[in-house]
Amino acid sequence: MKQAVISGTGLFTPPNSISNDELVACFNTYVEQYNAEHADAIAAGTVTALEPSSSAFIEKASGIKSRHVMEKEGILDPKRMVPRIPERADDELSLQAEICVKAAQQALDRAGRSPADIDMVLVACSNMQRAYPAMAVEVQQALGIEGYGFDMNVACSSATFGIQTAVAAVQTGQARAVLVLNPEITSGHLNWRDRDSHFIFGDACTAIVIEAAEGAVSKHQFLILDTKLKTSFSNNIRNNYGFMNRFDESGVGKPDKLFRQQGRKVFKDVCPMAAEMIKNSIASAGLEVEQVSRYWLHQANLNMNQLIARLILGRDAEPSEAPVILDSYANTSSAGSIIAFHKYQDDLPQGAYGVICSFGAGYSIGSVVVQKR
Repeated sequence: MKQAVISGTGLFTPPNSISNDELVACFNTYVEQYNAEHADAIAAGTVTALEPSSSAFIEKASGIKSRHVMEKEGILDPKRMVPRIPERADDELSLQAEICVKAAQQALDRAGRSPADIDMVLVACSNMQRAYPAMAVEVQQALGIEGYGFDMNVACSSATFGIQTAVAAVQTGQARAVLVLNPEITSGHLNWRDRDSHFIFGDACTAIVIEAAEGAVSKHQFLILDTKLKTSFSNNIRNNYGFMNRFDESGVGKPDKLFRQQGRKVFKDVCPMAAEMIKNSIASAGLEVEQVSRYWLHQANLNMNQLIARLILGRDAEPSEAPVILDSYANTSSAGSIIAFHKYQDDLPQGAYGVICSFGAGYSIGSVVVQKR
């Protein structure tokens, strides 16, 4: 079978950024208003008072200092706390497709490719803007790509699962080149009024071009040596929103229709699973851990990444070994590990080895071992 390479990556970063201080100011205003409105019930013990948040708490819990979002005024309005983004007409380019196109153009430029070189478009992310038509087909048309496209959802592991799907298409000759896109508008499914999670997510879109190694012309090539995927069902990260939500009016608008997680359980379960997956991938590629120069890990939580690196290396990782972008991007779901890869790849010497790994709801874990050409 043909060998596959990552020949280009792209990144769309929204123009709006929200600092922890801005977020906390809005959240605490909401808390004050809520507690005042429910003062009698709180005093009677029938309603639990909300607790304020703080920037120090957020940074200690997650390592996040700020996040990019598609729209910030609606989020920072204590009476709304939801992005204010108007709907578009059916004949306009969808918002999710728009950010895909912007990231894709960067990736194609880095790969030295044009839309005519792409045979397959795969949009892989945590939440799609609509049920159908597939976002990938709209992006395909917007870019002028022949061939086919489809969507995929494996939550935060969507990018690595997408890479494996693209590799299989290239290896079998079904596609000369594949465009994998991860448009994460996570601000839409985040509960901005939940103290434990209101700070977690940010918006972004990443793009990856994967093609046959034999014809690649890019100066930014990474040979894909091994891919491994794993899923194990868990309710510890869940979002119950879907078309069946309208069947039972009592559930409409309830917190479980947005992102929710049991963070401590996720931390305990996922860290050893991710570390074991990465070590197995390295061994499957015929390498030793000591030969790997860089780990582009899913950017969900700094404490998680530090522990996973420690479980792999037997020591704390140097900043250059496991680069962090979540301090300024926050958790961008499937885009996180690819943002890290996009921003921290050019300094590696030819022949260097690295691992892209994502993990999240499902549970789902994907690992990709690469070598710079």
